[in-house]
Amino acid sequence: MSLPRIRLNLAGTSKDAVLRELAMLVVDPRRKRDIDTLVKALKAREKLCSTCVDEGVAIPHSRNALVGLVRKPVIAYGRHAGIDFGALDGKPVQHFFLLCAPTVQQHLRLLSRLARMLHDPAFLAKLNAAQTPDDLLALVRASER
Repeated sequence: MSLPRIRLNLAGTSKDAVLRELAMLVVDPRRKRDIDTLVKALKAREKLCSTCVDEGVAIPHSRNALVGLVRKPVIAYGRHAGIDFGALDGKPVQHFFLLCAPTVQQHLRLLSRLARMLHDPAFLAKLNAAQTPDDLLALVRASER
């Protein structure tokens, strides 16, 4: 995760709009075709089963690795005031971690690392309290240790 891949004020008013905003944190906005490919893959995965987890968090990702879309594994983060994203508990989602990796092994490794962080109640509390992208990046880096 890096500062350009963090947005604390997602504005999308629909699931698709939020997915597009997140995709634009991963793929250069000038690569419209690649953004469309990523959004399509994310929507297909959401149709299978919501990527929402507990505590207002979703982990959008494609079902398969997207070869050629990114050269190395990427996590992007977006925070929203709260939007219906299909959570099983019916609650709005505020925190989005978009995963994108060029290989299945890297994808699973990212997902595993993120799941460990999200199981920590202290991490979730600090996630809600982060005021700046720098705060969020410091939180993630500290949690990875």
